[in-house]
Amino acid sequence: MAKGIESPCVSICQLKGGLCVGCGRTIEEITRWRAMKRPERMKTNQRAAQRLKRLDKD
Repeated sequence: MAKGIESPCVSICQLKGGLCVGCGRTIEEITRWRAMKRPERMKTNQRAAQRLKRLDKD
């Protein structure tokens, strides 16, 4: 289990275009989170943050 990598979930679980508007993750990333190892969680958090920035611009 990847300790120290917090989930980006902010308990605003609404999907828009296949992405959660609260955390920026895809449905697949959300369901796989518990099975992800540390490097994958880090990359997922980075991608989610980038997606959120794009969602904010829309």
